[in-house]
Amino acid sequence: MSTVIDGHLDNGILRVKLDVNRLDAFAARDFKKQVDLIWSKDVKQVELDFKQVGFIDSSGVGALLGVYKRLTNADGQVCLTSVQAPVQSVIELLRLHRIFKIEN
Repeated sequence: MSTVIDGHLDNGILRVKLDVNRLDAFAARDFKKQVDLIWSKDVKQVELDFKQVGFIDSSGVGALLGVYKRLTNADGQVCLTSVQAPVQSVIELLRLHRIFKIEN
């Protein structure tokens, strides 16, 4: 398994930096496994740093939705930060900007 993310829990916010250029089928598999390893019942929100990610495919989108579905509290939110234009286009095309907060 290659390292896809670097993450830590900070006052209920799981802060995750993606260390890949492409969140595709290969990287999404490792992303999900690594999120499983750092996830805890204390996670209230998730912040994903997309600074390095220039491409996302359906597997990557599925991995993001999996993170969103894990949030059990009503106020739970997934925030994508430093999103590059090609990735933001995919998110908006799929209308996922309605459930993911995007900050650039």
